[in-house]
Amino acid sequence: MKARRYSEGQVLRILQEVDGGKPVVIAAREYGLSRATIHRWKARYGGLTASELKCLKTLEEENARLKRIVAQQAMDIELLREINSKNW
Repeated sequence: MKARRYSEGQVLRILQEVDGGKPVVIAAREYGLSRATIHRWKARYGGLTASELKCLKTLEEENARLKRIVAQQAMDIELLREINSKNW
């Protein structure tokens, strides 16, 4: 996976600058971003504080872990069904 260029803290700082009145075009040029990236960040992180962002990241990691567990259990159940369906 590609390494992220900006950390979440840096993203929040950039968004605070934009919310503070700095034009998106100037901020994009200054940080080497596209305007679409800033708008995408604003849609995802807009209005979040640093502590809320930390909680969001923790919840997303936990959700991914739980999804992997459920997928593994579904595979195990399917394997057991296949084994039990055979005539011994």
